[in-house]
Amino acid sequence: MRIAVLTAIAMLAFAANSVLARLAFATADAEPLSYTGVRLASGAIVLFALLALRQPGKRIQLGGSWTAAAALFGYALAFSIAYILLGAGTGALILFASVQIGILGWAVLKGDRPGALEWLGLAIASAGFVYLVSPGLVAPPPLGTLLMVASGLCWATYTLLGRSSQSPLTDTAGNFIRCLPVAIVLIAAGLVMHPLNPAALAYAVASGAIASGLGYAIWYAALPRLTRTRAAIVQLTVPAIAAAGGVLLIGEPLTPRLVIASIGILGGVAFALITADRRRAVAKT
Repeated sequence: MRIAVLTAIAMLAFAANSVLARLAFATADAEPLSYTGVRLASGAIVLFALLALRQPGKRIQLGGSWTAAAALFGYALAFSIAYILLGAGTGALILFASVQIGILGWAVLKGDRPGALEWLGLAIASAGFVYLVSPGLVAPPPLGTLLMVASGLCWATYTLLGRSSQSPLTDTAGNFIRCLPVAIVLIAAGLVMHPLNPAALAYAVASGAIASGLGYAIWYAALPRLTRTRAAIVQLTVPAIAAAGGVLLIGEPLTPRLVIASIGILGGVAFALITADRRRAVAKT
């Protein structure tokens, strides 16, 4: 039950990041560099404070790695720029489809050989993705799509690195704090280009301190206790949550193309993950 609750909170936090970004860019005239910088910096500050409270009077030990920090930074920056162009639901769909394809691709590179049913699921997901981005009045912009794919691949890397975490809060704090110098540069560069209004600042701080910093620490806590398949499948709930948030809070349209593409992409990926899990279970017996 504890892992189920932690996982549900993490998924809500992931979806909140998409909705907060869209609120900032669509309603508060945010600028992506300063938004990303504030998001990373506020996450680092809150996580450092939590470590200090947990270890009063002791020298704070940071975990994580520079590789994970680089993946976190790449995800956050591409994510912000992409959400200037994409709706909350569409962006989250592209993001988490890219995450799962990235994780499945890594498994193949490490020697895992998908069966025919898994390839069928991936083919269905690919067809759904092609339909989503195919030319038309409601197709997402190509640049936004490419940026969100890059963001998803960075998040896939961050997730894979997090599976071995023994100290979720320490590792997440270390990753965010390693991003702090470049976050300060982004804030300065962004403010020179465009002032950050109070509403955009509030959205960025909420995204960084709560949805990102605390949300990712919770996710790192749940990850080691989830199978790879379960961890992948639960993340497929995020686009639906984000789409609902976009409709309710921003008034974004829920287009037939997005609904059909979501069914194809999420259904195909879920089918591939489930059949892969069954294949590995049979291979072990």
